[in-house]
Amino acid sequence: MTNDNSAERSAKTRQLLGMKGAAPGETSIWKIRLQLMKPITWIPLIWGVVCGAASSGGYSWTLEDILKAATCMLLSGPLMVGYTQTLNDFYDREIDAINEPYRPIPSGAISVRQVVTQILVLLIAGIGLSYILDRWVGHEFPTITCLALGGAFLAYIYSAPPLKLKKNGWLGNYALGASYIALPWWTGHALFGDLNWTIVILTLFYSLAGLGIAVVNDFKSVEGDRQLGLQSLPVMFGIGAAAWICVLMIDIFQVGIAGYLIGIHQNLYAAILMLLIIPQITFQDMYFLRDPLKNDVKYQASAQPFLVLGMLVAGLAIGHAGI
Repeated sequence: MTNDNSAERSAKTRQLLGMKGAAPGETSIWKIRLQLMKPITWIPLIWGVVCGAASSGGYSWTLEDILKAATCMLLSGPLMVGYTQTLNDFYDREIDAINEPYRPIPSGAISVRQVVTQILVLLIAGIGLSYILDRWVGHEFPTITCLALGGAFLAYIYSAPPLKLKKNGWLGNYALGASYIALPWWTGHALFGDLNWTIVILTLFYSLAGLGIAVVNDFKSVEGDRQLGLQSLPVMFGIGAAAWICVLMIDIFQVGIAGYLIGIHQNLYAAILMLLIIPQITFQDMYFLRDPLKNDVKYQASAQPFLVLGMLVAGLAIGHAGI
């Protein structure tokens, strides 16, 4: 009985966070709305803001800067990611009916009209808050508002026809990687410093490692992707080859960032970043490459903390160098 109760609680928690292996049957409309927003996916965006603040070199531990950062995290996480995830679920309701029928829309737990309302409310709130942040920091050009608008547009063309970037494994996953690394990084950097082309290009390069992370999520939906003609990398190349593409992208582009840090004479930070890549390679061999279909979640839980710590190391190095 205890094991059954524990399993039930775990399934309900997964449901609330928007994770794989959720339990159906939720009736609270607010919990259903939260499930659509997939809170588990807010964390990388919130962390990206932290990395951008670090790379700006302008963040200080004053009450005002803490409040600015917290507001920016609210923008990047619950509002803009919540909008993106709800929008994605809206346009993915057919494929979710195959891969994840317990999701709120295919299960009938929430109406399409309610979902559309949620999308619009989150989008308007996000754009409004981004404008408030621009005014707060005194931007003459509304940089953060433009980033929020660009992110919202990218989310739309990623999920919605006719472009639906996610239909292409390369374009879709790179768009996802850039959304999780570059966009929040730019926002955090712009909040406390001047966003420049070096930061833009460097984080877009870093986002190629994010492409590899995005591919990990494709393994759970191979069958549905194949049935609906979505050209994810596991569908295009097969499970084994796609797993290798995934891990090579993750590792090679992190090593490239470490090389850049050496180039700007941040050798200690580069060494720390290289050390953080080692356990990622270890977990790739232990879990992901052996069975990506079974071990995708276990691999992410084990390896991704080292990747995100590496992002912060890179941000601190860039801020220290005054790039």
